[in-house]
Amino acid sequence: MQNEFLNLGPQTARATILFAHGAGAPMDSPAMTAIAGALAEQSLRVVRFEFSYMAARRTEGSRKPPPRAEKLISEYLDAIEALDVDGPLIIGGKSMGGRVASMVADELFKADRIAGLLCVGYPFHPIGKPEILRTEHLQHLQTPTLICQGTRDQFGSKDEVSGYEISSAIQMKWFEDGDHDLKPRKRISDFTHADHITSMGVTVSAWVEGLVG
Repeated sequence: MQNEFLNLGPQTARATILFAHGAGAPMDSPAMTAIAGALAEQSLRVVRFEFSYMAARRTEGSRKPPPRAEKLISEYLDAIEALDVDGPLIIGGKSMGGRVASMVADELFKADRIAGLLCVGYPFHPIGKPEILRTEHLQHLQTPTLICQGTRDQFGSKDEVSGYEISSAIQMKWFEDGDHDLKPRKRISDFTHADHITSMGVTVSAWVEGLVG
């Protein structure tokens, strides 16, 4: 774990969002940068960090595959400790990053250390394997949670997720025709990717306001 953070948004924000990357792309990927920018536009502070396997890709030029999500829990907790935030903290991430955050959320929420959980493109199942669900812990989640998901996300579409048993603490925000990055198809949708990213920022801002005022 390399405790190097990318900060965006005001230091005096009403909440800080600690946001981890997905399995295959770093903290400064276009998708991560767009998400962070949209949240910062809403006067939220967004702090990105990288798991050690991803940081090693930069220094070693290696293409190490990501470990199992469970193996990254300690690194996420280390990042929280290193950040040492003042004021309300929301944890989360893109895809796998959000999944790892979801695994530690309840323990931290019960200890009054976080205010909520934010996931963008939650990986409800591996691509092409809808029978392998990653939802068991989501059935009992007590942390206030917002999941922003494209309706045609290959890791969990609207049609699929509507049939899952998930906790009432989880709010789903669907983005029409969006993929895993919330990107709609140009010829089919009335929305652009930029529209969805902006809308995501506005949605998160309103949700945060409900949590922390």
